[in-house]
Formats: sequence, structure tokens, C-alpha cells
Amino acid sequence: MRGNLLDAIGNTPLAKIPFDTLAGIFAKLEYLNPGGSIKDRSALFMIEEAEKEGLLKPGGTIVEASSGNQGIAIAMIGAIKGYKVIITVSEKVSEEKIKTLKAYGAEVIICPSTDFIEDPKNYHSQAVAIQKKTPNSFMPNQYFNLSNPKAHYMTLGPEIWRQTNGKITHYFAAAGTGGTISGAGKFLKEQNPKIKVIAVDVDTSFHATGGNPKSYKMEGIGIDFKSPCLDESVIDEFLPVSDKHGLGMLKIMASKYGFLIGTSSGAVAYAVQSYLDKLEKDDLAVMIFGDSGRAYLSKDYY
Repeated sequence: MRGNLLDAIGNTPLAKIPFDTLAGIFAKLEYLNPGGSIKDRSALFMIEEAEKEGLLKPGGTIVEASSGNQGIAIAMIGAIKGYKVIITVSEKVSEEKIKTLKAYGAEVIICPSTDFIEDPKNYHSQAVAIQKKTPNSFMPNQYFNLSNPKAHYMTLGPEIWRQTNGKITHYFAAAGTGGTISGAGKFLKEQNPKIKVIAVDVDTSFHATGGNPKSYKMEGIGIDFKSPCLDESVIDEFLPVSDKHGLGMLKIMASKYGFLIGTSSGAVAYAVQSYLDKLEKDDLAVMIFGDSGRAYLSKDYY
């Protein structure tokens, strides 16, 4: 028996993917969290930490910049805990995500898509400005709050270690804020330093291009600026993936393997498939499927 809805966050299953390899390939199905994504973990952790520290008080407002899923998680948690929620998003965010945010009662502010976070029109810059002028408000600020990787260090990493009986050899996750790859990666490296931690990025991101980013279609992935949440010391390799390859993988994963996954997961699946020739028979790779394809059906990727 579970308690309330928030107690159902985490403990998502691992499912084997029959890629053409002798190695074991498993996906952690984070889209089975109650809010539909891996961001339920970090959002809950940051909000409860803010409550303990007195940064978020009853009747307050939570303001956040999000590519959709962190905002959805906050909107769900805000509905349960009685907070007003304001979410800023980029105009490239899917229609489904915007409708989901509104369904939970959040106010949504759609901002122009920009190449740099410092642009005053950027969704992050606008969230910061709104939070400053809103009394009794708190911004989790997932891109710069070290509680983001800490959430995955405390929950995601230990789950993967336990579910693989400590046999994991490779950990693949999309890098956006850097929290998922860095937090769980740090925990896994502490258990076994030989585990390879592999970050999947977009080939036109700030990080992949050495500071000369170009816009891309995939959501929930892409290292777009320097963030303290990205701990490169625990990452062995960055694999950049193009829109063409990441989005092209979505139809294959759904129609051939039965996994209806979101865009960042498509990039991760493509990266893992491209990495198969480096894996050996006894290797066990775990990849993160961060959200579901149901959030992107209007974009006709499938």
C-alpha cells in the first residue's frame, strides 16, 4: 500500500531492450512516475528541501523555468501541497506539455526560443524576473540548484544499483541541467569506479559546439550553458546526437520494441545503439527513459 500520490514517486522498473548484442541492455522507465517523467524526483526533493529551510511557506508561489517536465512535476506537487505555480517555457515546448501544466492549475508563460540563457527574453531570465517581483515566492531553479543532482544521487542511483544487483557497467542518460547524469553517476561511481558514465547531449548544444549553439527540436536534453549541476568529473564520455538521429529513433523504439518514449529518450536510445560494438558479453548497460512519447504526439515524430 502507498500513502499519498507523492509517495509513489520513484522505484520505477527496469525493462530489457532486445538490441542486437550479447550485452544486457536495460531501460529505466522514468515515465511511469505519477507526473510522467524523471523530473518528479528532483522537483519533490527541491520543494521539500525549500520547505524545511523556510524558503517556501504555506500559501506561497513556486516559479520555475522548464522545458516542460520539471514544470509539470512542480504543478502536480503544487496542486497537492496547495501552492500557486507559475511556469515559464520556451515556445518549442509541445502542446501536450502546456495543456498538462494548465490541467494541474499552473499559470504558463510561453517565451521566445533563444540561443543564450542570458537573453532577457529567455524563459529562464523571465522566470527569475517574475520570482523577484512575486511576494512569498520560491524558484527551485533546476539549472543552478545543487539539490537537483542530489535528488538523483539519493534516489535514482541507489535504485539502479539495487535493481542490477551491483552488476551495472555502463550508465547512459540525457544531459540537460546535468542533474540526472551527474547525481546518479556520482553514486554509481562511488559503488564501483569502473562503471562508465556516459552523457548524451545534442550535437548543436552550447557544450557540444564549444559555446556556439544552434537551435534544435529535441526537448529535455542539451547542455545549453555552464551549470554547477553538471559534474564533468564523474562523466567518462559525452555522446552528441543530432535531431535527425534522436527523433528518427522514436518510431523505431515504438513500432519495433514497444517503447513509446520522448525526445531525450530517443537520443539516448540512439546513442546506446551506436555504442553496442564497444560492449562485451558480460556488460550491463542502463539507460534512462525520462518521459513518454505521449507528450509529443502532436509533433508527428512517430
